[in-house]
Amino acid sequence: MPYSSIFLSQIVEHFELEVVYDSGDIEERRITVADVTRPGLQLAGYYDHFGPDRLQIVGNMEHAFLCNLTSEDRKKSISTLFEKDIPALIITRNHEVQTEILEAAEETKTPVLRTAEATSDFSSELIKYLKMELAPRVSMHGVLVEVNGEGILILGESGVGKSETALEIVKRGHRLIADDQVEIRKVSETTLVGKAPDVIKHLIEIRGIGIMDVKELYGVSSVKPQESIDFVINLEMWDENKTYDRMGLNEETTEILGLKVPSITIPVGPGRNLAIIVEAAAINYRVKKMGFNAAQDLVNRVFPGGNLS
Repeated sequence: MPYSSIFLSQIVEHFELEVVYDSGDIEERRITVADVTRPGLQLAGYYDHFGPDRLQIVGNMEHAFLCNLTSEDRKKSISTLFEKDIPALIITRNHEVQTEILEAAEETKTPVLRTAEATSDFSSELIKYLKMELAPRVSMHGVLVEVNGEGILILGESGVGKSETALEIVKRGHRLIADDQVEIRKVSETTLVGKAPDVIKHLIEIRGIGIMDVKELYGVSSVKPQESIDFVINLEMWDENKTYDRMGLNEETTEILGLKVPSITIPVGPGRNLAIIVEAAAINYRVKKMGFNAAQDLVNRVFPGGNLS
């Protein structure tokens, strides 16, 4: 489900911001927009198309502009901005907080925060953080692993062997992101990112053994906090009455949060080494992304021009 807001206090804690003026409601004040504004034009009096629900960031240029105003004009400029009911004002580069800012903040009960970071660096990191935290999300029953740099989401019914496959993949030198439950976020129109819920991070469940901590067993290099979802592998019990793709020419996709992710379906049967198959599927997917398709190459050899008819 989509997360419509986060608390301002989360941003303060994450970026270790100095609270210059505490409005008393930082713990309850919500941020709803994954973007920020540098209010240079607004301080000059232009408010067309202004988004008052965005965090406002004052950097070198805005600070210099305010310093060049008279005290009376500065007070009017800042008061007009604060009267728009902005969620908070953040001052970068540890610039001095002018008296007029503190007065307007106290009058409108608006938090004023400060950081020593450069404006451009802080803005980009803040936007990235907001896009992640406010992204639409869904929780799926599955396993997420990283194989040779590709994020592979393994789906299938309970008991089909997802966790056992993930454990063998980790033993083969790859990394676990999540087992059992995968929190998936749509961070852009083309990118999905998955991670484990905090309560089960680094844990994996193997029937007959129980819960194991992969980080403790195989070291920090065997786990990763999050990963983009590049490819989906659907595991299902082998059905003798079903025809499975043997050439690999069919282009399957699995839809997650409105995005269609390339996928394949792998039948599970006795004697099949799923870890090796998943690893090979990940490598084959990466090769396809680089422009080579072994199945199509075979077709071109047998039928010059790729015409099966």
